[in-house]
Amino acid sequence: MFPLDVNQVLEKKDAIEAALHLEQDEMVDDEQENFVPEYLNTLVTGVCDNKAVLDEKIENHLRKGWRFERLAKIDVIILRIGLYEMLYVEDVPNKVALNEAVELAKTFSDEQSRKFINGILSTVNTKIEAS
Repeated sequence: MFPLDVNQVLEKKDAIEAALHLEQDEMVDDEQENFVPEYLNTLVTGVCDNKAVLDEKIENHLRKGWRFERLAKIDVIILRIGLYEMLYVEDVPNKVALNEAVELAKTFSDEQSRKFINGILSTVNTKIEAS
């Protein structure tokens, strides 16, 4: 997903291959040399197709004085993934999506970003549960 943000010309397929590159050995199917897990394809496609809606949700939950452009790219990507799962993936409970996003932030971001991501997704989850 990060390559899609950094280089808009990059194709979805290239983004999936880039995402798989780190753990490619674990995701190779015996029958297919370049096996792409179905859920990863669904996730990348869904986030790309709903990017404008997801970004608007993120912007709507920023504190006064903060701009979307000011956010770290990796934090935006993690937020998009979490929001996409919360809003569009019925098989993933919202709290699971939130917790997985926080785990991604622990791995790929810093403590401040983890708290930020948790705060935004928790607020969205509260609004979803209230509606």
